[in-house]
Parts: sequence; C-alpha cells; structure tokens
Amino acid sequence: MLGSPPQQHWRVPKADWDRAPWNRWSFQHVREILPTVAVYRAASAWEFETSFEDVGGIDFEAADGTRSSVETMLDDTYTDGFAVIRGGKLVHESYYNGMNPRRLHLAHSVSKSVVASVAGILIGRGMLDPEAPVTKYLPELRETAWRGASLRHILDMTSGVRFDEEYTSTDSDIAKTDVACGWKLKPENTGPDEVWPTDIWSQILSLKTQEVEHGSRFSYRSIETDVLAHAMERASGRRLATLVGEELWSRIGTDEDACFTVDSTGYALADGGFNATLRDFARFGLLLLNGGKYGAEQIIPADWIADIRHGDHGLFNDDAREMLPNGVYRNQFWIEDSARETIICLGVFGQMIYVSPEYDMVVVKLSSWPDFLNSELQANTLCAIHAIAQNLG
Repeated sequence: MLGSPPQQHWRVPKADWDRAPWNRWSFQHVREILPTVAVYRAASAWEFETSFEDVGGIDFEAADGTRSSVETMLDDTYTDGFAVIRGGKLVHESYYNGMNPRRLHLAHSVSKSVVASVAGILIGRGMLDPEAPVTKYLPELRETAWRGASLRHILDMTSGVRFDEEYTSTDSDIAKTDVACGWKLKPENTGPDEVWPTDIWSQILSLKTQEVEHGSRFSYRSIETDVLAHAMERASGRRLATLVGEELWSRIGTDEDACFTVDSTGYALADGGFNATLRDFARFGLLLLNGGKYGAEQIIPADWIADIRHGDHGLFNDDAREMLPNGVYRNQFWIEDSARETIICLGVFGQMIYVSPEYDMVVVKLSSWPDFLNSELQANTLCAIHAIAQNLG
C-alpha cells in the first residue's frame, strides 16, 4: 500500500484483506480498511518500570523435538510485536514487520476477553446476572436457539446453539459473520434466494437451531460473545465501545486510543474487532495478573478474576484439548492448565496475551500468521514462553 495512490496490484483486496500475504500489512492498518469507533485512552499513561533482558538467545525444545530459540520462534511465527513483563517490570519489548509502539494491531478473539472483562465489571455491580436467562436482557432471543440458555452458557460457550465456526469455508456461519460485521462482501457465487445477514444482530436473530441441551457441551462459537455484548448494551444503556472505554480502557493507564470495527448499525464487533497497541495490551494483561487492580483501585472485581482461574471447569472438547491438553475455558478466557492459574487470551493468526501468576509474568504476542490456526506455531510460542520464565528465574 505504498504510493499515492498505491498501484493497483499492491492494493489490499476487500475479499482477502485478512489473509496472507495481505494481513502482514492490514492487521496494523485496520482503520484504513474498515469503519471503526474509538475506545478512549486514559488521561495519563501507566509507565512501566524496565529491566531489559536479552531473551532472544534463550533456547528451548520445540514441539517437534528439535532445539530452537526465542529469536527463531519470533521469526518463524510471523511476529509483529512481542512484550514480556516479569515481576511487574518490562523485561523485553520488540517490534517487527514495520510495527511500532504507537501502532494499533487487530486482536481478533483476544477481543472476547477484553469484552468479558467489562461484563465482569457489570456483573460485580449487579447489572448482569450470569445465572439469569439471556432472554431477561434480550427478550427477542425467545424466538431463537438461545431460548432457555443462561448468560453463564454464553460466557462459557456451552449453549446448544448450532453455529459453524469453519474459518476457511465461504458459506459457514462465521463466514456470514464476516459479511454481517462489514469485514467482507457477500460472495459472488451465492444463490439469489440465499439470505445473508446485513448486521450482527440480524445474524443472532437468524440462528434458530438448537443442537444439544444448553450446558451439555463446550463448543467455540464467536457469535456467543456478540450475544453477551448485546446483553451488556441493553443492561447498561451504553454502546459497547463506550462501555469498554469508560469502564476499562480509560481506567488502566493506557497510552493510546484503541478502536473496534463496526457493522452497518454502528455495533462494535465484540468477538474479534478490537485493536490496540502492544504496550496497552500488556497493561491489560498486568491488570489481570494483579487480580483486576490498577494501583489501589479495583477495576475488575477480584471474585470475577478468581472465577476465571478457579471456577467450574467441567466442559471442554477434543479440538481444544489438542491445543491445551489439560486446559479449560471460562468467562471467555482460556485456562492453560486446570491445575494452575495461568489464563490466556487467544486470537486467530497468532494473537496472545499470556497471564501467569505462577511465573508472575505477562507475555503479549501480536502476529500475522498465514493461517487462521496453526498448532505448531501455537505450541512453539508456548514452549518459548515457558523457557523465558524458567530462564529469568
């Protein structure tokens, strides 16, 4: 996208802006591609103490049994930004692929954990009840497959609603979400009688099939976060971007305005549309590590953080266990190991915030993988993080 204007063959195509090779540029330039709404920063920044360490040379055993290094991992996993905080101090910060400290990066499903943290604030105030039927907040859902589901089912993705999260399919439910949220245009090969939602709320209302009993299975479905966000908007009387800004982002010493992508109704995409800087994601990670506190102020209720770390971790599935063999999912966060307290915010194409009380460490990795999911790249990232923690002592 260089030049004024860029040459035609260099311009990011609407249909593939989030796919390789275009995503190497687009994940750092979402505001130049899509409509967005600002999430305002704090009045003054939370300044990090620094104690920089050379982590690049730390070696570890990769997923395939070979020896690798952190530096090699960062190169092999298409890293755009990488930060490590240990003992409350920033010990490593590095940028690649043209990224810099002030540039926003698309978080994809890390957005879910940001939004859910604000849900935790509303729950702490009694504005939302996780055990209440979701129809208490969104009565229109009585005519959908969410009839009878609780907000808890939404938070843990354990409703019985059918939703196809096949990223590479052109007609899956998640592909329709891309169109509904304004990320993509409707495919040209769709039939004249095929209905595609024009906004996220329309898609939510269109989902009528309940596959299994609510609460009987875990199944990762991005649309559940958007159901949660609509409930948050109804309960608070505020739009999502305003909620996240007023209740979270402006209260934790962030240095730059963040943003959400928005659909045709102005709805901020809760399931994957959040963008922020590397350091501000690190500040969010530190907030989680500190039990929801920023300084002396309790931003996220401590019992909400405790519930993520220790709550009812009964449901998972085989696909998720392939990534995290002893992992679980709670409140829109991944728990690395049910016997430990480490929680992870994950997004496709290699986005991660790793929050470990055991290591007293936060790691943020922003990436632009060529694939939505890659178990080898994910595993090697986690192997490197554990090696960093063990090396730093």
